[in-house]
Amino acid sequence: MSEPQGRHGMQQWKGKTAFITGASNGIGAAVATRLLAEGMRVVGSARRHDRVAAVLQKADASGGNSLAVQCDVRDEQSVQEAFSLAKQTFGGVDVLVNNAGLGHAATLAEGKVDEWREMLDVNVLGLCICTRDALADMRSRGGRGHIIHIGSMAGQRVPAGAGLYSATKHAVRALTEALRMELREKGDSIRVGEICPGFVETGFASHYMKSEEKAR
Repeated sequence: MSEPQGRHGMQQWKGKTAFITGASNGIGAAVATRLLAEGMRVVGSARRHDRVAAVLQKADASGGNSLAVQCDVRDEQSVQEAFSLAKQTFGGVDVLVNNAGLGHAATLAEGKVDEWREMLDVNVLGLCICTRDALADMRSRGGRGHIIHIGSMAGQRVPAGAGLYSATKHAVRALTEALRMELREKGDSIRVGEICPGFVETGFASHYMKSEEKAR
């Protein structure tokens, strides 16, 4: 039986470095674990260093192929410092997985401004900051790499009561297309794509839906 196409395609990424935001749990932790298993080096970032360090320690048997960094994607300096550590440790970033995100059940009629602002800061501006810094790093080393945005089905349609969250994920979709056009115009070999999952049984879904039962 021939080797599956997807696994064969991963051969080109062995020994390369992926930077994953929001890697302390859920989708980010699963991606970090899988990429390490496929032979990549992983820089996992999260606001809680202890949590992302625990994920990587469990997934990285050798202990030499991963780096846990504390990073708040809302803070430009924090992001710059995280990418600097990635460069010092592994020489740079070949893949960026923009996974960090959050959602509040904050309606337009009754939502709180601080919750709206936090969703915009993390889901949109944080993604932009990380993308910009990853692009600069990739271009400094020959202009090759891959940027993956973790969007949402809420970026394809609008769930009831989740207008602001959905707007942030529609923005991710627009930013993905905009970046693709920018890269094409510049003649870059850097690729960009978006993955749009539905609800996944994670702490994120539980928090957003306010209970474990609804998240399931």
